[in-house]
Amino acid sequence: MKEDTAQLKVAIPLKVLWKAMSIDIRHITPKILPNIVSEVELLEGDGGYGSMLLFKFCPDVPKVTFQREKIVEFDESVHYIALEILEGGHLDHGFLKYTTAFKLTEVGEAETLIDMKVLYETKPEHNHVPGDTLKATFLYLRSLENYLLKTLP
Repeated sequence: MKEDTAQLKVAIPLKVLWKAMSIDIRHITPKILPNIVSEVELLEGDGGYGSMLLFKFCPDVPKVTFQREKIVEFDESVHYIALEILEGGHLDHGFLKYTTAFKLTEVGEAETLIDMKVLYETKPEHNHVPGDTLKATFLYLRSLENYLLKTLP
């Protein structure tokens, strides 16, 4: 498995960010990425470890209609969550395995450090540029930060 890692500091309190990225992910994602994700359906579970999510993409998103993901790691005590793509999405574009993990750490009252990691395996014929896996993750996190900043009291 290959691995891309990065860190990002956001101006959102840890508790607010954790709730948005874990418990509320299915409700918030279509709001923060309205031109990409039309709906997120909870297929199995309660939103915690083992839960299965179906991300439905907007018609304008090229070559992708859905992505089914499973929460494969979930530890609220250390604010760690990992989601593995099981079907669709990146797996339709040269990847054999694709897991995104987030570890949140409080940095003062109103900031959170996000350690992100993408573990992936590509098909032999797939020409992948290291670090490209993080582009979608950064888009998601920046969009989430902007949305939450507008909704914070």
